Amino acid sequence: MSAVLGTPKTDAPDEMNVRLNFFKKLQAVTNKIHATNNLDEIMLDLSQDICDLFDSDRLTLYVLSEDKSCIVSKVKTGLNSFRDFQLPISSQSIAGYAAMSRRVINLRDVYDDAELKALSPDLHFQRGVDQQTGYRTRQMLVAPLIDQKGNHLLGAVQLINNRSGAAFSQVAEEGLRELCKTLAIAYTQRLKPAPVIRSKYGALVAEAVLAAGELELATRSARRKSDNVEDVLIRDFQVKPAAIGQSLSKFFGVPYEGFRADRVKPVDLLKHLKREFVEQNQWIPIEDGPEGMVILATDPEHVRNARIVNNVFPKARLVYRVTTNIEFRQTIDLFFGGEGDLASVGDLLSGLDADDDDTPELSEAELSAAAENELVKLVNKVIVDAYRQGASDIHIEPRPGKEKTLIRFRKDGTLEPYIEIPASYRNALAARIKIMCDLDISERRKPQDGKIKFKKFSPLDIELRVATIPSAGGVEDIVMRILAAGEPIPLDKLGVLPHNLDRLRSAISKPYGLFFVCGPTGSGKTTTLHSVLNHLNTPETKIWTAEDPVEITQKGLRQVQVNRKSGLDFATAMRAFLRADPDVIMVGEMRDKETVAMGIEASLTGHLVFATLHTNSAPESIVRLLDMGMDPFNFADALLGVLAQRLAKRLCSHCKQAYEPNAEELRLLLAEYCEELRNTEAFKDPQAGQQAVLQHWTKHYADGSGKFRLYRAVGCDQCSGGYKGRVGLHELMLGTDKLKRLIQEHSRVALMLAAALEDGMLTLKMDGIEKILSGITDIKQVRAVCIK
Repeated sequence: MSAVLGTPKTDAPDEMNVRLNFFKKLQAVTNKIHATNNLDEIMLDLSQDICDLFDSDRLTLYVLSEDKSCIVSKVKTGLNSFRDFQLPISSQSIAGYAAMSRRVINLRDVYDDAELKALSPDLHFQRGVDQQTGYRTRQMLVAPLIDQKGNHLLGAVQLINNRSGAAFSQVAEEGLRELCKTLAIAYTQRLKPAPVIRSKYGALVAEAVLAAGELELATRSARRKSDNVEDVLIRDFQVKPAAIGQSLSKFFGVPYEGFRADRVKPVDLLKHLKREFVEQNQWIPIEDGPEGMVILATDPEHVRNARIVNNVFPKARLVYRVTTNIEFRQTIDLFFGGEGDLASVGDLLSGLDADDDDTPELSEAELSAAAENELVKLVNKVIVDAYRQGASDIHIEPRPGKEKTLIRFRKDGTLEPYIEIPASYRNALAARIKIMCDLDISERRKPQDGKIKFKKFSPLDIELRVATIPSAGGVEDIVMRILAAGEPIPLDKLGVLPHNLDRLRSAISKPYGLFFVCGPTGSGKTTTLHSVLNHLNTPETKIWTAEDPVEITQKGLRQVQVNRKSGLDFATAMRAFLRADPDVIMVGEMRDKETVAMGIEASLTGHLVFATLHTNSAPESIVRLLDMGMDPFNFADALLGVLAQRLAKRLCSHCKQAYEPNAEELRLLLAEYCEELRNTEAFKDPQAGQQAVLQHWTKHYADGSGKFRLYRAVGCDQCSGGYKGRVGLHELMLGTDKLKRLIQEHSRVALMLAAALEDGMLTLKMDGIEKILSGITDIKQVRAVCIK
């Protein structure tokens, strides 16, 4: 079949036989379509049959949206990264153009602009899906779905990539036309979804977030498990709370209000309300503004009819907002604190407030009382708030004299002020934290470090690494790092560019060798290594890790917590591992000659060894290791590669603003990208080299007309200054033959860098600029974390 559906054959009898065979199989699929009861059955049962019939890699079925302005994906095979997406009925996309022109579109290569322009001067291919998934679309065959009378558009059917690698044939075109006729008849006569009964979640179906069958399945599942429908939708169907909130808003006719972690607790409104009362009645006042007192509720209609709010606030002008159950619970926790921690920071501080001029610092004898007073609750509250706000570190910074103690949170790499505590309580605060991690409370002149298992003190199951440092003025600074416990991130979700991802997979697939991940503290080295180990973690592989501390745990890994006080350091753990018959070894950090030497020896004796280094770039890591006294020949033989990385702030997806860069901005961006390429062979002619880079950018990041779209930070209530979250920047240098020869010759960093760039390495800044062009971050954040 693939011969006819791909490249045409010259043997007429064989072609006729294959044609007959194709239409016979098409008839079988047609019969199955007529036998189905609804669109969901086509989604579940026939998608793969249709792909096999046309010998195509992927299938997408679009249906016309409710407002008839666009087509919405209903069936998608192979596109796991996109739950659903909409395309305008226009030449902005190939499927949209097929729907608009009502023509069958058959393309040999969707990236061939000349082929697209032959159909329409404005037609271009939406490359965003390919860029984000790493999938490469080539051939495409699209046909519109038209009703029986030929008057009304119903949707479109799209086939992607002929498995033979050739364009779809005329037989495939004819077959797709027949299939679309069958689908159109079935859709209009029997497969059209039944009208949705008006319900709180009906808008989810109307907006194509869920199919009607999925909503019915979620409702039945919730009834069977005595669960909440919203929780089932979020947990089992990956529906976002915001989508549920918008559906509730349309049902109740009041605006939706999502959870905001930075919302200020309205103390005056809540002073007569208990947590139990709020949870039982499912409403809570959140602010008293110009339009009236805003009441947040999960069922505003019921609350309004019950008139309980009117009795509690008889003189208030009430304004209602609806929210989801999960966001309502989060708001209660924000205002009242977690279980066993029912006071807010403001309430706790009011209990600690003292006149700094009149109140002396607490004496040594009073320190033992720290475990019994409001300070205990305050420390717990600080840790809980830091965790909920997504902070990575808590910095407690006492100041000399009678100045207050400042507490700051580090979020997305930036410190933000949290609260100030009266100076008289700074010693008691330090004592409480030392008690929590079993440190010596009487020792204030030397640094100490420990760990807090917070589950002992609160229902929140997290761990914190604590460091105390004596500072000027006879005070102690304390830094607590919240350990990022959890599941490892899949390798393809790390944000590594497809070019680097292929090279990384190739390097770590070797049976033995040495691979380093380098960067400063907090740059995500451990996260990356655990993603690599997760990729290698199979039942037939034995993996040992030595870490300090063990932050991420995985089933199948044998993980060892380093404890220098008891004599278990990295080198000791490495020696023990080599006696335990491992396939893969991961060492948390190689900071001394002995550990590095053992790593090289282990890699040369048939083990795959991973480790981290605190260095600035991949080439500098080589020089650092050679300076430790490593034998360059053994080291060169062992080296698989070095991955340097940094974390840059990610633009907020809710508020980032698109714009078209001018020629000068693009020129400066190109100059920065090409700065480190000047010493390579490709840049002997700088002008030709820059032109080649610009062509690469145009191919991968520009739209059909060759224009680029960048984004700038704006700022909204869901982010901090226009940024939310972080993205990794990567510099992957592989141990190629050329690089190994330079290592053996003790070459300079500049020569190694030039060789790595010629072998396809992107520097940290080059990788960052490619992520700027992808709309993930901006140049300000890339420059902030890249030295050059």
